[in-house]
Amino acid sequence: MDQTQRSVAAAANSRTYQFHPARAAITDLFNLYLGVRNSRQKADDSVREPPNKTQKRVLALNRELPPRNEQFLLDFEQLQTQFGDQDQLQSVTESVLISLVIQCCSHAPRAEFLLFALRSLCSIGYVNWDTFLPSLLSSVASAEGPVSQGSQGVPSVSSSVSQSGMMPSTSVIANASNFQSANAASTLTSVHVIGSPAQSTIEPSSGATLSPVKLSNIACSGQPSTTRMDSSIRDNAISNLRQLCCKIILTGLECNLKPVTQAEIFHHMLNWLVNWDQRQHGNEECDGKSWRLEKALIEWLHSCLDVIWLLVEEDKCRVPFYELLRSGLQFIENIPDDEALFTLILEIHRRRDMMAMHMQMLDQHLHCPTFGTHRILSQTTPNVSVEGVANLRYSPITYPSVLGEPLHGEDLAASIQRGSLDWERALRCIRHAIRSTPSPDWWKRVLVVAPFYRGSVATPGAVFTCDMICEATIDRIVELLKLTNSEINCWQEWLVFSDIFFFLMKSGCIDFVDFIDKLGSRLSASDHHILNTNHVTWLLAQIIRVEHVMTALNTDSRKVETTRKILSFHREDRSSDPNNPQSILLDFISSCQNLRIWSLNTSTREYLNNEQLQKGKQIDEWWRQVSKGERMMDYMSMDDKSIGMFWVVSYTMAQPACETVMNWLSSGGVTELLPGANVQPNERFMVMREVSPLPISLLSGFSMNLYLKLVFQMEESLFAGQVVPSIAMVETYTRLLLIAPHSLFRSHFSHLAQRNASLLSKPAVTLLVLEIVNYRLLPLYRYQGKCKPLMYDVTKIISALKGKRGDHRVFRLAENLCINLILSLRDFFSVKREGKGPTEFTETLNRITIITLAITIKTRGIADADHLLYLQTMLEQILATSQHTWSEKTLRFFPSILRDLLMTRTDKRGLAIQEWLQSETTVINQCTQLLSSSAEPNYVMTYINHSFPQHRQYLCAGAWILMQGHPENINSGNLARVLREFSPEDVTSNIYTMVDVLLHHIHIELQHGHSLQDLLLKTCANLAFFVWTHELIPLDILLLALIDRDDDPHALRIVISLLDRQELQQRVKLYCMNRGPPEHWLYTGIFKRSDLQKALGNHLSWKERYPTFFDDIVARLLPVIPLVVYRLIENDAIESADRILGMYSLFLAYHPLRFTFVRDILAYFYGHLPGKLIVRILNVLDLSKIPFSESFPQHISSSNPAICPPLEYFATLLLALVNNVIPPLNSNSRTGSMGDASNNSVRGPHNKTPATPQSGPANASEGQKAFYQIQDPGTYTQLVLETAVIEILSLPISASQIVSSLVQIVVNIQPTLIQSSNGLHGASSAAVQGSVLPTSPSGGSTDSAGRSTPSVSGINTSSFVSRSGYTCQQLSCLFIQACGLLLAQLPPEFHLQLYMEASRIIKESWWLTDGKRSLSELDSAVSYALLDPTWASQDNTSTAIGNIVALLHSFFSNLPQEWLEGTHVIIQQLRPVTSVAMLRIAFRIMGPLLPRLVTAHNLFNKILSLLLNTLVDVFGKNTQPPVPVEASEITDLIDYLHHIIHYEGQAGPVQANSKPRPEVLSICGRAAESLRPDVQHLLSHLKPDVNSSIYAATHPKIAQNPSS
Repeated sequence: MDQTQRSVAAAANSRTYQFHPARAAITDLFNLYLGVRNSRQKADDSVREPPNKTQKRVLALNRELPPRNEQFLLDFEQLQTQFGDQDQLQSVTESVLISLVIQCCSHAPRAEFLLFALRSLCSIGYVNWDTFLPSLLSSVASAEGPVSQGSQGVPSVSSSVSQSGMMPSTSVIANASNFQSANAASTLTSVHVIGSPAQSTIEPSSGATLSPVKLSNIACSGQPSTTRMDSSIRDNAISNLRQLCCKIILTGLECNLKPVTQAEIFHHMLNWLVNWDQRQHGNEECDGKSWRLEKALIEWLHSCLDVIWLLVEEDKCRVPFYELLRSGLQFIENIPDDEALFTLILEIHRRRDMMAMHMQMLDQHLHCPTFGTHRILSQTTPNVSVEGVANLRYSPITYPSVLGEPLHGEDLAASIQRGSLDWERALRCIRHAIRSTPSPDWWKRVLVVAPFYRGSVATPGAVFTCDMICEATIDRIVELLKLTNSEINCWQEWLVFSDIFFFLMKSGCIDFVDFIDKLGSRLSASDHHILNTNHVTWLLAQIIRVEHVMTALNTDSRKVETTRKILSFHREDRSSDPNNPQSILLDFISSCQNLRIWSLNTSTREYLNNEQLQKGKQIDEWWRQVSKGERMMDYMSMDDKSIGMFWVVSYTMAQPACETVMNWLSSGGVTELLPGANVQPNERFMVMREVSPLPISLLSGFSMNLYLKLVFQMEESLFAGQVVPSIAMVETYTRLLLIAPHSLFRSHFSHLAQRNASLLSKPAVTLLVLEIVNYRLLPLYRYQGKCKPLMYDVTKIISALKGKRGDHRVFRLAENLCINLILSLRDFFSVKREGKGPTEFTETLNRITIITLAITIKTRGIADADHLLYLQTMLEQILATSQHTWSEKTLRFFPSILRDLLMTRTDKRGLAIQEWLQSETTVINQCTQLLSSSAEPNYVMTYINHSFPQHRQYLCAGAWILMQGHPENINSGNLARVLREFSPEDVTSNIYTMVDVLLHHIHIELQHGHSLQDLLLKTCANLAFFVWTHELIPLDILLLALIDRDDDPHALRIVISLLDRQELQQRVKLYCMNRGPPEHWLYTGIFKRSDLQKALGNHLSWKERYPTFFDDIVARLLPVIPLVVYRLIENDAIESADRILGMYSLFLAYHPLRFTFVRDILAYFYGHLPGKLIVRILNVLDLSKIPFSESFPQHISSSNPAICPPLEYFATLLLALVNNVIPPLNSNSRTGSMGDASNNSVRGPHNKTPATPQSGPANASEGQKAFYQIQDPGTYTQLVLETAVIEILSLPISASQIVSSLVQIVVNIQPTLIQSSNGLHGASSAAVQGSVLPTSPSGGSTDSAGRSTPSVSGINTSSFVSRSGYTCQQLSCLFIQACGLLLAQLPPEFHLQLYMEASRIIKESWWLTDGKRSLSELDSAVSYALLDPTWASQDNTSTAIGNIVALLHSFFSNLPQEWLEGTHVIIQQLRPVTSVAMLRIAFRIMGPLLPRLVTAHNLFNKILSLLLNTLVDVFGKNTQPPVPVEASEITDLIDYLHHIIHYEGQAGPVQANSKPRPEVLSICGRAAESLRPDVQHLLSHLKPDVNSSIYAATHPKIAQNPSS
């Protein structure tokens, strides 16, 4: 019942009881026993003068004494017989009692009598506590209503109970005292005068209403309620009233109250306690002093505490103790100086801390995004529409609440204190992001605009504050300065950082003035020798034209101070090589900066360096010298000095420099493109002649301002110019975008549409954009996370063209791009931007999407629970327009979730063949007329315009039948013309139908006795006629159609034959020769433009004149060849797959995502690939550029594959992850100084993980890699992580051996490192420590999971520590994190082995299996064992179980949602659980996982059920534990269960209105039935029973349908 309904009902009842005939009699009876005069006397007194003191004494002495209390019950029973309706009489009695309680609360004898009367009436069952107590509390709340002006009425606590089904949050409780009476004055102002019998001159008449609301009408009007005396009287009356209420409640609690009543009592008690010090009046006169606790206040506080303790006592568990944990009581601002309340608050804190521990993973503070995967897992799963995905904000890290819940948001991040653990964790994440350069898309979703640059509206979502970004940016600058000072060439690192720095500054995520101030302070506070070069000046010169920066230097009030600080960063260049381009740039950059500031603001000119301004003349002079005369400087022959000076010019004269570059690129002039045979001769195309593109070594030093100008000018020339651009200009344009992916990226379709909406309506522009994206920028789009939006844009083009006749070129290029885009996606995606209805994909794209889904789910898993729910809908959208069914051999490798949905699909190929046979005669007749050598030319148009659509799809099939193995028999010209006039989708349909028909025809011919070899030869000859001789159909679609028919035994043989043909081999060879090297950005020669007809063939080039840039019919096969290999492996054609890969290995080097292909095919077919094929697959990569372990080639080519590699090999893999993938710890946590090159400043990338004990800096000279060097997978962290995955998947040993080796390292890593560092002394001290604490599994030396050796043998740990730059304690913890991350990237086969191995190690721990251990010893041991490894490592006491649980938690935190489905295996392997120690371990393992499953209800229910079953194992009704265990031992687990169930019901942090889901309550209820009674009642509220559970009784769904 909501608040309005309750108020209406209460008012109606009040009126009913007010005029009930029994009311006067009941009132008179109570007045008699209370010593109250009758109504006539009161009426007389009301008109008299107030009596003086003497009169009062006389009245008191002469008053009649009331009857003895024992007589009351007899009198009441006699009165009871006078009225018939006993229910109404009872209600009237309760109403009168409530009014009397409020009136008489300050009159001790009367209050005592009321208590006696209540007990007496209760003894005869005449008080319904479940109606009386809520009404009493509600009336008390109204009576205590504030009298101060402006108070706001809020919903009562009782209504909060009925609406939310739980205890109100702190905010609700904090306002719960602000109830307002219906009248201006509080009821209590009218009863404050009741202090003794002599003072009771104001008493109600027997016929008057006793409603608390009406009592205020008879308040003393002559006394102002805001005086100090009134305040004291009122406070005293409130204390007395609460004291009396508590006594009444304690009496009521002796009976069995309904859960909802107990909840309401609990609410009010909490409300009183939280607001104990809030005055109930308008006069606040505390004068800053803590006011003395009066006796009455102490009494009601203690009584209130008595009620609460009685409610939460474990014997009865009327209210779960958990409600105190989330009540916020422990956070009241002014805790009274009262031991009893302080004791309660301490207990709440203790139990809350224990409960919160189960919500958080071990080493939770180390869990941080590594950016080692394409997908950054979100820790929250918002339910959003497809349209809203673009505005989602990631939760890269969360901050734990006091209840252990993960929280995020700008307001929360802003409250994080500098220097706290959460602050350091946030900075750790940002520092790692700056080093590993995730995409701008990630930055945009986690950052906020600096307050100085934005309005007051906060940005929701998981964010890092501007202060965090500013500090991390300065940290990176200092880090790079130290690297530079150590004589390490880190120019590439500076270039990469400047791109991110420009992006952050332009996006407004850094307050420039604040940044300069903090940077100046940092550089002056640190070592004075740190700033020895002009790199900081160069960095600031990159951003000086950003709008925010110019505003700060022009109009900000601090502009002079800021300018002086900027100028203070200048240093004279001291380079040993004055002709080095970088040295020249750094030497002149101060001059460039001074010139720019001089032009910005006159008020700051006096601070500029005149010498630097004069130095600018040298730049002008050099520029005049090289730009004068007719001969232009050739950029291909520039020496280092000229390159350096041109870089300098880009900072001072960007526009002339831009014009120079554009002139360079157009210096070859233009030529006219000759018209083709099918093109009108009056159409003229002017094409720019080819020159060499600008080398990336020259481009990389340009200023960001020049980059922006060049990109703008090039886009104008490329997309809006009248001349067809040269390949050199297109290539230079793409190189610019690759050099600065953060600052220059644009989504081309939307960018061009905004620039000029008419541009994309030109086919030439569309073709150029599609070619650039498909053949140059596909990895960039994936890196940016923009493949899905691009896919939607390209799908629009496809949808518009697929039914349009003749537009084959644009359509096929768009379709090929879409194939590449879909295959590049390794995350779940919606097949339609708007999310509803069938896809707009072609049949080919629908099939590709299913394959991509299979690969993604099997190799990466499904990230979010919402995606799992969407999968069924997605398949329906795809298959709504597709008739295809996949073969059993293909489906057996599909992930089960996809296979189960697709296996029910009906194969309609038989029906398709029947339709062909029915139409065959007509089709052959039409084809004969159309394709015979003597066919009439006019029949072509007749066929195109008048043939039936259902017959058109059989044109190619009919032609194939007519060939009879002799293609020359048919009229190829007519066939080509008709196919060109078809729509692209008609051609696709013809290809798929022809494949079905030719395979059917082969079977028919075989039945007639023909040789299979001859039939296949004829088939290939016919197909060669289609594809190569006359180029009638696209080869890529034909190959895809054939491999999709792999259930036919001949289809793949035909595919192999086609790929073997010399025509294709020659075309591929020619393509590789003309295309240049795969790393096109390094090519300095002149690109050769292919002839349009030769590049695309007759079918696509017909009527086309616009030349190609990178497109080629052979290039269309790049996504197809890998799919062919997949299909061959599925069909066990291993030798053929090996041969195809060997044949096309050089060609596959041009595949934009070949690294991803290798990683995914190894994962997809893990356990099914022979070693020889694995080596062949690895050779697809450029092995010299992949950071494989040094010993890896030996292990994959081992003559004895059964031998497992040594543990040092696996440890080396983990060390590479620690050094390059795991975010580094706080820079202060490393050993040594930051300036030392052996520390974390150079943990950066290196090609090989060195086998020698050599620290990172020796390899740092190779520097950080730019994006264009590692486009696939995209970042160096990804490259290192995925390389480790490839190595693991390639090893010729079983998954169990690999997992066992990794787990063995993790279990013993800490003692291994410690002992290797400390030698014998360290080992002996650990052993002594173990003997001192015999009850704890202390010291790794005494807990080796049953192994005889305390450390891992065969690992050169000293070199590991020195190569990491960490202490051995830190390194051991990071090894655990690295191992969890690595295992989470591997297929589910490895997960099962991990669960089995972890369970085995836990169960074999000696202290768990030792039956001699006492319960207290085991409890101590398990608490010790489950410490965070980072904590345990501080005193060298890590344990096997602690490390295993930390490993599992690291593993869980990196797993996608779908792969969490298998986690229940751990608990199943640990069962039956026979001790509380093992029970705690089970909860500690799985507890932190449940918050991630709040949207995956089925999986949440499964894990919760298993945990409850483990509870039953130990505390079941029929369980006989070897040692008796009290239920009080697991109160923290009980609290946790309450909390996680509410958390899941809310799908996030618990709120005031959070409710458990009825389904979950049912699960708990069923499990509780098997528990011992003493444990069962602790879970009594986690049941769907409204008679025992406060949650069920207040749950709207359960309360309305209690039977359900």
